[in-house]
Amino acid sequence: MRALLAFCLAVPVAVQAAEVTAPATEFVQPERYEANPAGAATVAGTGFRAPAANLPPSLRMGFTLGEALFDKLWVPAPSSTRASDGLGPLFNARACANCHPGNARGRPENGQGISGMVLKLSRRFPPGDGAEGIDGWRGMIADPEFGWQLQDRALPSLEPEGQLVLDWIEEGDLRHPEARHGFAPEALVSLRVAPQIIGLGLLEAIPEADILAHADPGDADGDGISGRAQYAIGPDGVVRLGRFGHKAGMGRLVDMTAQAFSQDMGLSSVLFPAGAGDCTLAQTDCLSLPDGIDEGLRDNAEVSTEALEAVTAYVTGLGVPKRRDVGAPDVLAGKQAFYEAQCTACHMPKFITATSDNPVTSRQLVWPYTDLLLHDMGEGLADHRPEGVATAAEWRTAPLWGIGLTGENSGHAPRYLHDGRAATLDEAIRWHGGEAGPARDRYLALPAKTRADLIRFLETL
Repeated sequence: MRALLAFCLAVPVAVQAAEVTAPATEFVQPERYEANPAGAATVAGTGFRAPAANLPPSLRMGFTLGEALFDKLWVPAPSSTRASDGLGPLFNARACANCHPGNARGRPENGQGISGMVLKLSRRFPPGDGAEGIDGWRGMIADPEFGWQLQDRALPSLEPEGQLVLDWIEEGDLRHPEARHGFAPEALVSLRVAPQIIGLGLLEAIPEADILAHADPGDADGDGISGRAQYAIGPDGVVRLGRFGHKAGMGRLVDMTAQAFSQDMGLSSVLFPAGAGDCTLAQTDCLSLPDGIDEGLRDNAEVSTEALEAVTAYVTGLGVPKRRDVGAPDVLAGKQAFYEAQCTACHMPKFITATSDNPVTSRQLVWPYTDLLLHDMGEGLADHRPEGVATAAEWRTAPLWGIGLTGENSGHAPRYLHDGRAATLDEAIRWHGGEAGPARDRYLALPAKTRADLIRFLETL
């Protein structure tokens, strides 16, 4: 990293960024710093719970507090532990860690229990409503009966909204889950598996201009890739570039964290102040139950601003594991195949983060393998639930760092894509359609050994 620092000091910023982030053209050896996907924040070992290697002592206390809150089991109100009550009345989990086992991915699963999978719900905005000034915006409102998602757990005095039951639909040698439900015909539903949460602070630190520089909504260059920027209206009413979530529906980590507290656990904060969480006006029994907003609590919320900021600091401060075997011949061959199949048109290998006061995320060369843009992935992956400017078939390019370690960290067999339909990385690639269809076809046309090398390369990320 000292060599990179010297380079940065000697070369103008615009020039150095272009040179350092230029795509690889030779594959006989690893690129410089390639083994450190998070720059100085890269951690040794293969775990997803380690703090960034460059987390300074001054930020350790906040990180540790946030970790404890991330793991904490919340309880119903009223209780003697006033700072830990307010769960529900409807909820999907009692702790953040329940949906992100080992900070890795959830999984699709039938029946009652914690799987890290939810069924998102919404309705279209009525005519005339929407977001002013955002071209192509497709506004949503919560389902008037069930809210923003199906809650499969509830306090003892209340019935859950229902249980998530999956039917697996065969499509040739592939299959995908569909939720069995009896919602109104106009209800928009989408199955979502909780993603891994490593490196999110670094993604937040990528300059907006660098992300937008790769957007090509009209495919002006004719390469068949038309990445589009998502825009998110935060709970504070501010419009920001979307970065987080399967359709990039959140612009800030603090917003994403507060939304999860509200919708997944029924916990209020200054950003989502409803004490009853995702209860709707139609759910009068839910609204009548006590919440954890007691007089004298900080910020008049179940999750104080201090607690919300601590959990956000924890997520921001998580490192990314060091790459393995970056110089192995089969890994280099797989990397070359990945590039030549033009997978990097969307899974952009590297960025330099913005300069900031946070030493963890400031001015790091990072390798997330995403452009953070929306791409049409074809009808096979469409969920028929538009979000923001994203159509039903558009999804944010998923970051690939750590993808080979998700099973090891989650404790269960890994599942890939937004709804966990793919049991292997090969299956995940085969599901790619739309803009990614040509890259998928190039992958399928490769000799078996070269396809295996490409998968091996992915497993080292």
